[in-house]
Amino acid sequence: MVRNELSVLSHESTGSTTESRPVRTCVGCKERVPASDLLRVVVRDRASAESKIVPDVGHRLPGRGAWLHPVPNCLQSAERRRAFGRALRVSGTVDTSEVVAFVEGRSSDMDQGDRATPVEKNRQQH
Repeated sequence: MVRNELSVLSHESTGSTTESRPVRTCVGCKERVPASDLLRVVVRDRASAESKIVPDVGHRLPGRGAWLHPVPNCLQSAERRRAFGRALRVSGTVDTSEVVAFVEGRSSDMDQGDRATPVEKNRQQH
């Protein structure tokens, strides 16, 4: 059973708690952070011998997802440890070319001073 974990904020004045944002684990660095800080990736073509992993910027694509910080270090770590195959429950080779292109494009945008998140960029395009 998959458990949806939520970060909990405590209200000291009332003693009550309120549920906040979902918390996910980055497959690259294993750090637990709010899902809004991570990039979700899913398998596009599960039937082929080589599974193609694509970024899910809107967190809406169907299927099992894995979560990753959209930075090159976490991506390289996840590839080196073969974390995508385990997290997405796919066997065989995994094609991460679209995710690599997305992360590299995002990191080059960050170098140029553009601090918009992937969700904000998607909203600007539509």
